[in-house]
Amino acid sequence: MERDGQLELYDRLAARLKEAHSRVRSPQVPESARVALTRKLLVVTAASKHDLADAERRLERLMADIDEGRFPAGQGDVRVDGTP
Repeated sequence: MERDGQLELYDRLAARLKEAHSRVRSPQVPESARVALTRKLLVVTAASKHDLADAERRLERLMADIDEGRFPAGQGDVRVDGTP
């Protein structure tokens, strides 16, 4: 039974990762943030090989940040508070 639950979690995570990659490539994401977001997606993907539940939590936080327009500052960008 537990194997079925793992497969469902894997399928759900795979679909969400695909969606996340599409959203990172969207025009709404600043080019300067795209590289950092892509790296975060790679970390989530690597985590999914060892701990699906942790990877799902990480992906949820990342998707929430994207939804709310909280993009990581790219190299050389200045943040809203004026710090580099």
